[in-house]
Amino acid sequence: MDIKIGIINSPREIAFETAQTADQIEKTVSEALASQATHLSLQDDKGRRFIVPVAALAYVEVGAEEARRIGFVA
Repeated sequence: MDIKIGIINSPREIAFETAQTADQIEKTVSEALASQATHLSLQDDKGRRFIVPVAALAYVEVGAEEARRIGFVA
């Protein structure tokens, strides 16, 4: 699953891949926003943890759950 997180007042976004499903990501983000948590924490496939202040979130883009194709496509 490809995840992109936009940060307010930052021209760059955080992009990574995770094994979590779209529903799990949505639930985690929604809970952080609803509970007025100070930060959002997500983990990628390699075990790295991304901690983002909730107040700085511009958007969270969740990609489609699709396996990457290998090889050349004509």
